[in-house]
Amino acid sequence: MKKIRTPYLIVMFLILYLPILYLVFYSFNAGTTMKGFAGFSFKHYGELWQDTRLIDIVFETGIVALLSSLLATIIGTLGALAIFRVHRRAVKGALLSLNNVLLVSPDVIIGAAFLILFTTFKFSLGFVTVLLAHVAFSIPIVVLMVLPRLQEMNPDLVLAAQDLGARPTQVLGQVTIPAITPGIVAGFFMALTYSLDDFAVTFFVTGNGFTTLAVEIYSRARQGVSLEINALSALIFLFSLVIAVAYYFINRLNQRQKAPELREKVK
Repeated sequence: MKKIRTPYLIVMFLILYLPILYLVFYSFNAGTTMKGFAGFSFKHYGELWQDTRLIDIVFETGIVALLSSLLATIIGTLGALAIFRVHRRAVKGALLSLNNVLLVSPDVIIGAAFLILFTTFKFSLGFVTVLLAHVAFSIPIVVLMVLPRLQEMNPDLVLAAQDLGARPTQVLGQVTIPAITPGIVAGFFMALTYSLDDFAVTFFVTGNGFTTLAVEIYSRARQGVSLEINALSALIFLFSLVIAVAYYFINRLNQRQKAPELREKVK
């Protein structure tokens, strides 16, 4: 089994990373296209730094992603708590089905629906409409991340806190929230990823000079992708890689710190 697994993993990682590495490689091309490597150069990184419009769009995309993820995490966590406390199986199943509608629906349908909604209520398309749309499609993701943590939580912890006289707010803040924090964090980062990556929904609800990075790259690609986009993609990939490596080492450090405590408990 291990002999089959190793080549399979190698092939899968090559399929995933070769296109990215190819894109990064051509970000250092002295030429202007990806049709041939004309020599090593940082000129496209210099052009990227001078492109103030693209830099502004990167920051605006980050602001929308962070705000929408934060709001979606708060609303989604409260929604997961509400669904968890529903005892009737039929009602809980109906709520979960409604929650999953935005996950299984095509992005084009969701984007068109939001566009109709915003135009019906005469919303001016721009930052606010993009933010609201991103919050809406991120909430179900957070609910699905938090709900399993609630189901895994030991109910005796809540009962013990209530028996000791803890108020509902104290139970929520000192017992429930700490127990489901990993799910909340996972939901936040999943929502952040979806928001940064979204194109179809944003394409329908953006306007008034506001755009996100995905929409801007699509607009430029119709005229021929500049290697400036390769440079930006390389920097984003490097930033993501640094975060992933840092998270790995932080997680390893936490496990090492907890190991002595677990050994003492076992003894």
